[in-house]
Amino acid sequence: MTGPELLVLWDIDNTLISARGFGKLMYREAFLTAFGRELNGPVDLGGRTELDVIAEILRQHGIEHTDEASQLLANALANSFESNRADLPGHSEVLPGALKALEHFADDPRVHQGVLTANLPSVARIKLEAFGLAHLVDWDVSAFGDDHADRAELVTFARERARHIRPFTDDEVVLIGDTPHDVHAAVTAGVRLVAVATGRSSGEDLRRAGATAVLDDLSDLGELIRQVWSDAAQGNRTA
Repeated sequence: MTGPELLVLWDIDNTLISARGFGKLMYREAFLTAFGRELNGPVDLGGRTELDVIAEILRQHGIEHTDEASQLLANALANSFESNRADLPGHSEVLPGALKALEHFADDPRVHQGVLTANLPSVARIKLEAFGLAHLVDWDVSAFGDDHADRAELVTFARERARHIRPFTDDEVVLIGDTPHDVHAAVTAGVRLVAVATGRSSGEDLRRAGATAVLDDLSDLGELIRQVWSDAAQGNRTA
C-alpha cells in the first residue's frame, strides 16, 4: 500500500463507542450541580459540540449565555463524567471493528491518528480510557468540543496542532464519523471523509448530507483502509 502521510481524525460517540444515553444523564447531573435545578426537556447531542449544546441549554432555561455560565456547566459536566467513570462501561460498548481499526492505523507510521470530537478533552479521554483505547490516538493532534462551537472549525485546530509533524494538505486529512455534522465539517473544511452509519443517521441520511463513501460499520477493515487511502494523493476531497 502506497500513499502520503495522513492525519486521520476520529469521531468518538457512535463511531468508536456507543454510549447509550450516558452523556444525557451526565448533562442532567451537571446542570443540577451547576444551577441547582433540574434540566427540562430533551438533550440533543447528535454530533454537536459541547459549546453548541451548552449554549442551547442555557437559552432554553433562561440563563444568560456568558462565558462564566458556559464554563460553570462545562466544569460540572467534566466532573460528572469523572465521578461516574466506573459506570461508563456498563452503559457503553466498543463498536464492531473499532479496536482493530485503531490498532491498524496506530501501527502504520504514515498515519498520525487523533480524535475530532464534540466532547470536552477530559470527557473524550475518560470515554476512550474506559475501553483501553486512549493510548491508540495522539491527543496532541486532536480537537475537542470546547475549541469552537462549529464542528467544522475543529478541523483547523487539529491541523494547527499537527504542524509540529508537518503541514497536512486538505487531501491528507481524513475525518471518520457518523453524523451529518461530521459530513458538514469535512465538506466545509475541504478535507476528506469516511462516513459510517453506526449512529442515528442512516447511510442515506449521510449521503444526503454530502458523504460520497458510507460504510455500514467498521467491521470490514480492508474496506475502511481502502477508503481512508483512496485518492489521497489525487486531490479528491472525499474518500
